Amino acid sequence: MAGFDSYCAYCATLPEDHPDRVYHDTEYGFPILDDAGFFGRFILEINQAGLSWTTILRKKDAFRLAYGGFDIDTVAGYGEHDVDRLLSDAGIVRNRLKIRAAIGNARSIQALREEFGSFRGWIEAHHPLPKEEWVRIFKKHFTFVGGEIVGELLMSAGYLDGAHIAGCPAGKRAIEAGAAWTRNY
Repeated sequence: MAGFDSYCAYCATLPEDHPDRVYHDTEYGFPILDDAGFFGRFILEINQAGLSWTTILRKKDAFRLAYGGFDIDTVAGYGEHDVDRLLSDAGIVRNRLKIRAAIGNARSIQALREEFGSFRGWIEAHHPLPKEEWVRIFKKHFTFVGGEIVGELLMSAGYLDGAHIAGCPAGKRAIEAGAAWTRNY
């Protein structure tokens, strides 16, 4: 993305079927309505740390398969056998800390669902907050999170401003789809 002032400008130069272009045009900044979608994006953001987003996007289907369709209860039930299985899965990022974070975070989401009904319900109950506050509350409940992961998760799910530059057609579609961020297009 070097040489571009925004993800929007970069993606506009890519072929329509490039993973970054497809993600930018159809997912980035758009609301995520179900917990599996939120949890899946959370797993992808955690696994992106230290890698390119294009690499993660190319592995998205393998992640979905490896992590039980991003079903929170399924992943929360994973044990050591599943950790070993995931560590041997060449289709995903094989990092023990990231795998354990996904499992532990699924268990944390289960606890939050008891009070808020869903992962999305927990996020909605706190929205709007500035990024720094989001990072603070995420660190209270989850592992392997920091400013970049939390910021990108919430920006990509339509809760923080910045996913799209003013005038980006995908940004306009995200707002029309119900994104909670406020940039005026």
